[in-house]
Amino acid sequence: MDRWVVFDVGETLVDETRVWGMWADVVGVPRLTFMALLGAVIARGGAHQEVFEAVGSPHWERHRDQLEAAYGGFGEEDLYPDVRPTLVELRAEGYRLAIFGNQPAHRTAELQAMDLPVEAIAMSEEMGVAKPAPAYFRRVLELLGDPDPASVAHVGDRVDNDVIPAITAGFRSIWIRRGPWGFIQRLPDGVRPASVIDSLAELGAHLEGAFRALPPASTSV
Repeated sequence: MDRWVVFDVGETLVDETRVWGMWADVVGVPRLTFMALLGAVIARGGAHQEVFEAVGSPHWERHRDQLEAAYGGFGEEDLYPDVRPTLVELRAEGYRLAIFGNQPAHRTAELQAMDLPVEAIAMSEEMGVAKPAPAYFRRVLELLGDPDPASVAHVGDRVDNDVIPAITAGFRSIWIRRGPWGFIQRLPDGVRPASVIDSLAELGAHLEGAFRALPPASTSV
């Protein structure tokens, strides 16, 4: 049985410090103020778009072109240092890898340009559905060729968007605690992901346990 490992994008693979800092610049707010407000919104369970309302820029979508011109899209410098070594290691161990996330469609091409060792990449905008909707996880399975959900490990930083809906969908949910959501959010009582890690460098050691209940992988004779 193939074992898939599906990665979220923001704060799982991509350090979003640069893009959030540029959003602060675009809407004319000091970066520290913007980041502090983002943390406050996350702590009370709000949507990150509420930060723009708090700083007096509720129509933030109007600034998207300006942001993209300044940001220039995902680059190698935005990847966390543990990303590429971990993907290479997992591929060598026989895992099948994919990247899906709540992102604009053009992020797919930016990630593809990095030549990461994965088999599939798609963003929510092109998928036509976003997390945490159950339909998002069904679409992920379709794009992977409809494997058994229990043979898919989902790695993400958000309890609300990643951990809980992945568990509900039957995936092996792995919570990576980094980035603002990873540090601020807490697991509700009774919610137990397959594993909790603080960096992708730890992932390989945790996958065997996450998949332990599955039949052994088939081997060629």
